[in-house]
Amino acid sequence: MLAEQSKRYLEHLARGGSSVHTTDAYAADLREFVKSLRLQDGSSPDAAAIDLLMLREWLAGLYRRQLAAVTIRRKLAAVRGLFRFLLREGLVAKNVARLVRTPKAPKKLPEVLTPDQVKGLLDGVSAGKLERPNPTRDQAIFELLYGCGIRVSELAGLNLEDVDRTEGWLRVRGKGRKMRQVPLPGKASEALERYLCERPVVRDEAAVFLNHRHGRLSDRGIRGIVKLYATYVNGDPSIHPHSFRHAYATHLLADGADLRAIQELLGHARLSTTQKYTQVSLTDLMAVYDKAHPKA
Repeated sequence: MLAEQSKRYLEHLARGGSSVHTTDAYAADLREFVKSLRLQDGSSPDAAAIDLLMLREWLAGLYRRQLAAVTIRRKLAAVRGLFRFLLREGLVAKNVARLVRTPKAPKKLPEVLTPDQVKGLLDGVSAGKLERPNPTRDQAIFELLYGCGIRVSELAGLNLEDVDRTEGWLRVRGKGRKMRQVPLPGKASEALERYLCERPVVRDEAAVFLNHRHGRLSDRGIRGIVKLYATYVNGDPSIHPHSFRHAYATHLLADGADLRAIQELLGHARLSTTQKYTQVSLTDLMAVYDKAHPKA
């Protein structure tokens, strides 16, 4: 019934190129959704039997648990995606989840590392004071995260054939398997070159970054590496791979880069997604004004 239909939808997401992170999050949300709608005999209802009242009761339960608005929005997005898929498959007559109002999420600007903070962290990584089995790999990870502004899933998904070492480009697989090219700046290129010279030659393994078992380094593995160094060097375990993507975009914008060019570099489908970095820059500008201007 609904549990099996949810499984089919998740398989559809995986085939369509959705990231592992997104698929795993939706899988957890849908398991919880199915569990909340179980019938008295313990079975789950068919999707066609779910009406607007049932969905509103489910949503009310999320509010009673005092979940954050962004969490509720994600859970609702998972359910809407499920019903959209079932509508295309002809298993439901309409997407009743579209009739549920989306809770408003508070607008929160991303906290952005300053250029000095990024430089200090990258210098700390390259100093090699933290005993690690593969320091050149770790340094290359940090340099690419900041130097190229790519997502952690895109970094983990890089293959050797995606690196154009002569022309200085990376071929990146973004969300929905959309391909784009990203410039490989000097320091990132040098760090990557040092790592590739040391990278073990593993037959049938095309991944650029390898783990200790000589397999592809996962998203989770990269997050762990970033947290380890951020805690040791900066004393800040809240720094994560996406922190460098925020910094990349904000620092480019602050130095005069065109917003549409930044959109292309980041692989954003909509310019509105990129525009949040304009707000960050304006916030920083106002802080400088308030601190420096005599009439502030």
